[in-house]
Amino acid sequence: MNLRQLWQTALTLSSLTFQAASADWYVSLSTGNNRNSGTRQAPLKNIWKAIEMAAGGDTIHVAEGNYPGKMSCGWIDLKKPVSLIGGYNADFSTRDPLAHHTMLRPKNEQNATKPAFGTLTVKTRKSGANASVLIDGFIFDHTAANSYHPAEGKPEGFSDGMLTIPPAKGKTRYPSIDKALLNAETDGSLTVQNCLFLNGGNYAILAAHFSGTVRILNNVFIGNRMTAADVRSTNGKPGMVDFEFADNTLLFTWTRTKAFEDMGFGVRANADMSTNIHHNIIGLNTMSGFDNTKGSDKTKQVRLDNNIFFLNKAADVTVTISPSIKFMKVEDDGFDDLGDADGMVSVKDNIGLKDPELFKGVIDMKYLEAFLNATYSEEIDYDENSPMNQFRAALGLNKQGKITSKVSMFANPYPFDSAIKFFGAVQDIGAQKPPQERR
Repeated sequence: MNLRQLWQTALTLSSLTFQAASADWYVSLSTGNNRNSGTRQAPLKNIWKAIEMAAGGDTIHVAEGNYPGKMSCGWIDLKKPVSLIGGYNADFSTRDPLAHHTMLRPKNEQNATKPAFGTLTVKTRKSGANASVLIDGFIFDHTAANSYHPAEGKPEGFSDGMLTIPPAKGKTRYPSIDKALLNAETDGSLTVQNCLFLNGGNYAILAAHFSGTVRILNNVFIGNRMTAADVRSTNGKPGMVDFEFADNTLLFTWTRTKAFEDMGFGVRANADMSTNIHHNIIGLNTMSGFDNTKGSDKTKQVRLDNNIFFLNKAADVTVTISPSIKFMKVEDDGFDDLGDADGMVSVKDNIGLKDPELFKGVIDMKYLEAFLNATYSEEIDYDENSPMNQFRAALGLNKQGKITSKVSMFANPYPFDSAIKFFGAVQDIGAQKPPQERR
């Protein structure tokens, strides 16, 4: 073996040793200090500080608390392929994400420095195809960051009106956050599990993945705007990204605007990807539970199996049947024929329910009733012969009128205490209670 080969071997061994020696870091908002060493006995105080100190492949364990971001900015950037695991009590002796809430829950006053992409932004694309990111056991919540109208779109008995979209604002100092709860630009492996995504002012999860796998497992999505989970391939070559969306409970996704015009999807299949959507509960979305209308179907491989759909307003599924978009309910004749459409590998054992009885004692009935009765209307006040319009016409100006819109509700905040109960609400399908650990 020559000197160059010896040197290359030494580098390889050094790299393997480095990878094998991945570290564990501990963060506790209540007991930590950023001057600590980051061990279990001497935890750091903030997630951002642990990310700063960690190396790729490390694991960051995070105790209960609402983590504010660097200098209380309200958001966190993750640029290293690490694992973030929440749900611990303050001394890390037990882990139960449903009891020990590890939260990214910014406040409206933090919107003065709102994030460019997401409340948690994962940017690890440059780490390559061997990179691995895990997000496990966190509560993502925009309720306190959003701005809700004091009167418009406020059903009887509600404390807040409809969500206002920037630059408009309601009764707060700053407009709503209008950014994803979790935004990712990744490569290799991205896994998000055992998390709650609540009242997002934009997408709940918006991920751009280059190659490898994206797995979104055992999460609850409630009250988010646009789409709950939208995963896209940035590779440009079909078959480079595998996306699995499984064992999630996904409810009350709202449209882009209060006019209920577009978006409002639960989960979407995009072009150039293999998408496997199974064993989810997908209901009460303002447009459809599953959207398959974006991108060329010929570059997709989609499996849609063993899901429960119920009370999605426009449809359970939207698909492109060239040249039109077709809206279908699971109980419609021909629904199983979707398995023969371009890009659909399998469509089987999905069921549709018309009654949310499976969530009795869990779902907020006041919110449910208001959602089912949600309406949008417009009134047009236009008189082309009014003195003002005659005057404008004489000057060569366009005539004007007034359109007044009214909505009964739009993306009003869903209550946290009810949302957290959806874990384990239905046995064996949808999000289950994360396992408890004693250490």
